[in-house]
Amino acid sequence: MEYARGGELFEFIVSHKRVREKEAARFLHQIISGVEYLHKLGICHRDLKPENLLMDDYNNIKIVDFGLSNTYQTGETLKTACGSPCYAAPEMVAGKKYEGLPADIWSCGVILYAMVCGYLPFEDPKTNLLYKKILNAEYTIPDFVSEECADLIRKILNTNPAERYTLSDIKEHMWYKQIKSVKDYTGIVIGTDPIPIDKQITETILDKYALKKSVKEASHDITHNRHNSLTTTYYLTLKRFLR
Repeated sequence: MEYARGGELFEFIVSHKRVREKEAARFLHQIISGVEYLHKLGICHRDLKPENLLMDDYNNIKIVDFGLSNTYQTGETLKTACGSPCYAAPEMVAGKKYEGLPADIWSCGVILYAMVCGYLPFEDPKTNLLYKKILNAEYTIPDFVSEECADLIRKILNTNPAERYTLSDIKEHMWYKQIKSVKDYTGIVIGTDPIPIDKQITETILDKYALKKSVKEASHDITHNRHNSLTTTYYLTLKRFLR
């Protein structure tokens, strides 16, 4: 795992009181990109919150803590209610079967609200009252939040998952598009996408860490996704190079 020197997004919000909207939009771009990649792999995170979003030296978001995550097939629903209640989707809170992607998108909406407002939309010391607020989407957006941002929050925090904004909807929203989307390395789907072998990167890793393997042996490990320090170091180095 990469070292996230920047700490948690939660700490960033607390130290700044709230996040400037343009910066929040940049964070949201990265969060949405990560969620999209996870669901491309058939993984539902189920515990997205600022405490599980770490930042590197340049305040780039890293999604962590997959302890409550689950895999699923296209069209398959999940049924376990888990994660932090304040960020949980209403269909999860209600104990219904739910689709993973809309549930994670709801959590992204709560995170967006927390970033631009500096506090959570749904809070109550009594769990039953908290759940009632979530189920009825009982929250208010302060006047200092722009109307475009408020509109996006409302579209995401829709209690009906069928009507809730999708990833594509979010990407097309005016507020989201204030930040130009950067075509970045989107990650590799193991078993589907070939892992590119860069001879120079491979040689550098073998030399730097004094690994007793030839370039040919190392390339074999990488292409066959061997779970060892070599493939991990290579993948992280490749991502950094492509950025």
